[in-house]
Formats: sequence, structure tokens, C-alpha cells
Amino acid sequence: MATSEKDVFHRNKHVKFFQRCLQVLPERYASLDTSRMTVAFFAISGLDILNAMEVLDKDKPDIIEWIYSQQVLPDNKDSNIGMCGFRGSSTIGNAFDYREAQHTVIPYDSGHIAMTYTALAMLLILGDDLSRVNKRAVVEGLKSLQLPDGSFCPVPEGSENDMRFVYCACCISYMIADWSGVNRDKVKKYVKNSLSYDGGIGQGPGLEAHGGSTFCAIASLILMDELENTFTPKDLKRIKTWCILRQRSGFHGRPNKPVDTCYSFWVAATLQLLGLFSLTDFSSNRTYILSTEGHITGGFSKWPDHSPDALHTYFGICGLSLLRESGLNQVHAALNLSQRAADHLNNIHRQWGEKPS
Repeated sequence: MATSEKDVFHRNKHVKFFQRCLQVLPERYASLDTSRMTVAFFAISGLDILNAMEVLDKDKPDIIEWIYSQQVLPDNKDSNIGMCGFRGSSTIGNAFDYREAQHTVIPYDSGHIAMTYTALAMLLILGDDLSRVNKRAVVEGLKSLQLPDGSFCPVPEGSENDMRFVYCACCISYMIADWSGVNRDKVKKYVKNSLSYDGGIGQGPGLEAHGGSTFCAIASLILMDELENTFTPKDLKRIKTWCILRQRSGFHGRPNKPVDTCYSFWVAATLQLLGLFSLTDFSSNRTYILSTEGHITGGFSKWPDHSPDALHTYFGICGLSLLRESGLNQVHAALNLSQRAADHLNNIHRQWGEKPS
């Protein structure tokens, strides 16, 4: 039987889509300039999952230098130590040169917890050994972001706080092999208190259960090796049931909401972490993901017949990787990057004398 166009995974077009994301973006992306680090992560990690890192061979050294140039470092008096980490872009005016920027303190300049996570993840993907990461400064930056209830803000100036940033803090701590910036008991309590009446986990206590926050909570506990110390067997059964019920064709993030490409990672990865992904309908999930594919431009959108974007393209490809799509690299679900990059991290931990996980 002939394969129809809608059943074809256009790998090479997605490679070119991510290459464009690294080179030029439409005007509508201008509002994301301060989050450029995260957009770059979608593209670079996406190329990694696509097993296409060779297209970055020439640019890899420059990308690594750009990432390090966004590191907010302490001055010689540690006056800004609580503001350290990685920023999202050079918009605030820092030099595009790691050697020039490393001792420059700019007023109101601070790291962002999501940018720190994606910066570290990209360095690993690109084969860097993290030797230029100021781990002490990153740890102190994390300490300044945790609130008394256990959650985290993204920036020290104060902002929203929820499960997304708990996850970022746990990924950062895992990657630098230093958990001293996180009060883990408070994190466990925050996650436990965010379990909703229906079995999913919300962005915080009393909030609606959501596929994204459920992933962030479960992955955080697994990275801390605290899943079974936080939730009872009854709790875990409820969480698993809630996640299984999120599949319609693909997955949706909340009851009575439309199916959306990105939840083929968020919910499916949660089920993989909980050991139940094999019970889902692989064929229906794949069919939905491919129904959102941009056959001309490459990329994926959240719904069929919509414009592809970097986020949904990345998570659509990660969803296909979980389905073991041919030619794709395996995803390390908890860290949200390739298993290849996670193996590189384990090698770094061995060099540091840390016990690999």
C-alpha cells in the first residue's frame, strides 16, 4: 500500500526549519528577543534529536562563545552574587565576547532560571565540558530565587512563581551536580501540595491540573530521586490515571481542551517516566503529530492547518522520538534533551568525581 503524504515525516525540512530559527526569524518573534536562549535551545536540541548536528559543525564554536557571553558572573566583591546565572540575550547591552563580558557588571542585569537551564543544556548538546560555568555563582543565584513555599521565581527582581521554575532549578542542579542551591524538602512539599483533586498536578497548590506542570513536577522528583518519598502508591496511581486519560488522538493538557502537539511530549514523557507510556496508542499519537506538520516549510504547529513555530516543532519531534520514529535520537525524558547529551553529562560527572545517575 502506498504511503500518503500525511503519513510522511519530512526530516530534512525540519532540519532546515531549525537552521532558519538560528539565522533569521519572522517579525512576530521580536517580542522573544530577551528569551533568545530558549528559542536557540529549541533549534539546537531539535537538531540533536533529528540526528543532524553536523549542520552546526562550522558554527559550533561561535554558538558556545555566545552562550558563555550571556553568563552573569559575580564581581570581585560578590555584590551581585544573587543575580548570577545566564541571561536570555545581549539585549541589555553586555559585550558579545566572553572575555570582555566576564568582569562587567551592568545595573539591573541578572540571570533567568529558564535561560540558565537552556544554556547549560545547549552547552552539553554542543559537547562543551561546562568548565567555564561558574557553578558557585549559579548555586547562589538559585538560592536567591527559591521562595518560602518551595517554589522558584525566574529572576531575583521578583516575578511569577510556579512549577516550571521548580523544574528548571532541578535540571540546573542535576547538570552541575550540586544541589546546595535548592531546599529539596520544600520542593517536595510544594509538589505534594500541588496535586489536584482529579489526580493531575497544577502549577501550584490549588491550581488546575495541567499536563505541563505535571511533567515538571514528576521530572523534578525523579531528578531528585524523591518520587516515591513524595507521593504514596495511591497518589501515583491517580497521577498515572490522569495522564493516561489525556490521550484522545494525540494528547491534550487539560480535560475538555483540544489536542495539542506539545503534549505528545509533556504528557507522553510523564507516562514514560512513570513506566506507562507503552500502554498508549502509538499510531493515533503519531498520526496527530504528523497532521500538524508543515509540508512545505517544515516544522510543526500546535493544531492542523496552523503556522509552525519553534516550540511545537521541537516538542513534536521529541514526541516522535518517544514513539521511536526511525532516524531520531532517543530523548532523556527527565532532562528534556537527547540521551546522547545526557551520556555526555554523565561522563563529565565522572571526571568531576560525581556518581553518575
